[in-house]
Amino acid sequence: MSGECVNFVFKLKFSGIMLTKIYGAAVHGIDAIIVTIEVSVDTGIGYTIVGLPDAAVKESHERIRTAMKQCGQNFPRRQVVVNMSPADVRKEGAAYDLPLAIGILAADGKVDGSRLGRFMMMGELSLDGSVLPIRGALPMAIKARELGYEGFIVPKANVKEAAVVNNIDIYGVECISEVIDFFNGAARLVPTIVNTREEFFRTVNNYDFDFSEVRGQENVKRAFEVACAGGHNIILVGSPGSGKSMMAKRLPSILPPLSLQEALETTKIHSVAGKLERGATLMTRRPFRAPHHTISPVALVGGGTYPSPGEISLAHNGILFLDELPEFSRQVLEVMRQPLEDRHITISRAKYSVDYPASFMLVASMNPCPCGYYGHPTKPCTCPPGAVHKYLSKISGPLLDRIDIQIEVSPVQFDEMASNEPTESSASIRERVVKAREIQQRRFSGEKGVHCNAQMSSRLIRQYAQPDAEGLERLKEAMTRLSMSARAYDRILKVARTIADLAGSEKVTSAHLQEALSYRNLDRDNWAK
Repeated sequence: MSGECVNFVFKLKFSGIMLTKIYGAAVHGIDAIIVTIEVSVDTGIGYTIVGLPDAAVKESHERIRTAMKQCGQNFPRRQVVVNMSPADVRKEGAAYDLPLAIGILAADGKVDGSRLGRFMMMGELSLDGSVLPIRGALPMAIKARELGYEGFIVPKANVKEAAVVNNIDIYGVECISEVIDFFNGAARLVPTIVNTREEFFRTVNNYDFDFSEVRGQENVKRAFEVACAGGHNIILVGSPGSGKSMMAKRLPSILPPLSLQEALETTKIHSVAGKLERGATLMTRRPFRAPHHTISPVALVGGGTYPSPGEISLAHNGILFLDELPEFSRQVLEVMRQPLEDRHITISRAKYSVDYPASFMLVASMNPCPCGYYGHPTKPCTCPPGAVHKYLSKISGPLLDRIDIQIEVSPVQFDEMASNEPTESSASIRERVVKAREIQQRRFSGEKGVHCNAQMSSRLIRQYAQPDAEGLERLKEAMTRLSMSARAYDRILKVARTIADLAGSEKVTSAHLQEALSYRNLDRDNWAK
């Protein structure tokens, strides 16, 4: 400490003012920023907190006072002034209760503050002094390590989540008295250690659903395999009870397993949103989000009065499943167009702007018409003329343009449902998907932001997915005969490239194009006539 600082502290003590500093964090987007909490205890009576606190932070006074009393401590009967810096960052939520309480006790001389600068702490206080779980413990722990803190004190419920971060001591506490005794030297806290790699690889291939449970629908399984291999968005069109939702829930089981970096990034998002289960560490399975069709645009893309990730960010590195797509409001569907292309979403408001990642695979399903039985082999459609086309037109052309694979799902025949013959497991399908993805990773290793075929630009399509003369002629003939729109051209070539990768073919042949063409049902002008 410099001579000037020593002199400043001496003057404060001489004048009866006690000042202490303690450190917490605020979440901005999916990252954390350090918050310095300065507490001054002076002669007089009152409690003032400044630094852009929200209502929950301002209400902390009564929680802190009662929690202190339960632990045998009294709130200072003096003038307490708290400053939370930086002052232009809004401090939200009750997670600042613990650092505020310890800072007040240290400034009042009841907690030894000599080691406070070496630790960061966050936690909500209950009236009985217990420390309740918080949101964003993982990004806060990452920030604490980056800034060189010795340790991070968190609620016991968040300790495994934060302990994923190595090279920093993570302490889980159940009540405020543990923290008081720790800094006063009356007790010690034991850091929690999590073997991140062991925890991750132990559960990375555990899934609740498997394609071996699906009878029939071999064409849909193949479409799913192609979609997962190339990262393509897919829409399923079929009558009620044909198995659309049931099969969609099994998609995560055939996607490539999360990498450790992807798992960390996905866990950060769910930590900030408060979606992690108590006692959870890293997320080891790709997320599968299935919001109801009554969802609002803000709930889907994120934002709000207090910014929080939306469903498209919670589906990052996984699947966003929109069941009964035409029932979603037009506004909700249109806000997805930009994230589908850019794979991130920027929420801009007058006082803040945050970025959330949103690299997800869109899987949608819908009935072919309002009654659900247009094209059904046995049940007649009861919709009036023009209703089928009107129902499909609820989905805009620009959104449909971002869906590579469109496939009809037919009802399963009785013989297939009753069959006891074993069907292919998810592990077998996933093995082929992983091999195709490895081919794409090598192909696009020099391309920034491109990891799979679905992300190819027009330049990359011409470079890697150009068919031979025979294939090009067949593509031209098919598009003319089936009255397909021009927007289908690039999508067909992307899907054909993925089919070629699954087959281990260097070139895109007419056979690959033929299969890709079969996945463009909704582009036919006569489909919903």
